[in-house]
Amino acid sequence: MSGPKLFEPSEVGGLSLANRIVIAPMCQYSAEDGCMTDWHLIHLGQLALSGAALLTIEATAVEPEGRITYADVGLWDDATEAAMARVLESVRRHSDMPIALQLAHAGRKASTDLPWHGGKQLAPDHANGWQTVAPSPLAFAEGENPPAALDRDGLTRVRDAFVAAAHRAARLGIDAVQLHGAHGYLLHQFLSPLSNRRDDEYGGSLENRLRFPLEVFDAVRAAFPADRAVTMRVSGSDWVEGGWDAEQTIAFAQALETRGCAAIHVSGGGLDPRQEIPVGPSYQVPLARAVKQAVSLPVVAVGLITDYEQAEAIVGTGDADLIALARTILYDPRWPWHAAAHLGGRVKAPDQYLRSQPRQYRSLFDVEGSAES
Repeated sequence: MSGPKLFEPSEVGGLSLANRIVIAPMCQYSAEDGCMTDWHLIHLGQLALSGAALLTIEATAVEPEGRITYADVGLWDDATEAAMARVLESVRRHSDMPIALQLAHAGRKASTDLPWHGGKQLAPDHANGWQTVAPSPLAFAEGENPPAALDRDGLTRVRDAFVAAAHRAARLGIDAVQLHGAHGYLLHQFLSPLSNRRDDEYGGSLENRLRFPLEVFDAVRAAFPADRAVTMRVSGSDWVEGGWDAEQTIAFAQALETRGCAAIHVSGGGLDPRQEIPVGPSYQVPLARAVKQAVSLPVVAVGLITDYEQAEAIVGTGDADLIALARTILYDPRWPWHAAAHLGGRVKAPDQYLRSQPRQYRSLFDVEGSAES
């Protein structure tokens, strides 16, 4: 009998992956002036020992004003690059798991407080706040300070900031870059007709709304080494009538494919407080399936994927090529181990942990080539 599809090797843009499980980017709101701290070393270090195929670093702002909160990670100067380099050096000393980096700009959803402090927007005159920017001067929620609409110089500045961060990521040896075009952040704001009300060539028609995100993708693809992958994360739907939807997502995915996008990660929502999301197990998988049927590049599904058989079914039926874990792997950092044990797969574990292999799962760990320390 063949083994579980979830634990078959895969490839994204020339990057070889040991299985079909990727760790989604998850903001930690624990940076200092954009610089990673010891928390990131602990957080990323444990996930790098999880047995997943790819670790994606959280949304990393390409300029200070692009942070969601004042405690977000950034990659915009030598200090932020050095801080990330220190964390990566330690993680790589004990794990050979490939590492991707999500580059992001929060747009109108920037300048907020920490989630555990309520996450409300901070006014520009607040000590930890600043003036936000967006495609159009439309606030995310009623009562918030509206963003400033980006002019031509602003568009150039933001695009160049993505490029500069991609150069820094390349120097850091990052294996792949993901552009954040989901969850209501800046690139998503350009895509959706609910947040993009521009009357120039960057607004109105679908072609115009795709223009700036595609310009950013093209610029980053040109800046990042050609032999390393550049991918995109999208929201497959705004879950609001008249907003961004699966049909427009497919058009965007097809345009990205022609430009050399290595994979597309399909999430959902985040753009409008009026969203009505049908939350439940695999609730976003139909969005990934729709994209998968329209393109040939690898598609990643995410969203309340918690069960081992559920994950196997998603990749086994071809709804997606890979599954991404976020909250699930925070709750259970050894989820890939447990999935492999349940499904009859094999997973890499560090030498120091080999003796933890349960007696009933003697073929669980892939001992050959395990990480050295």
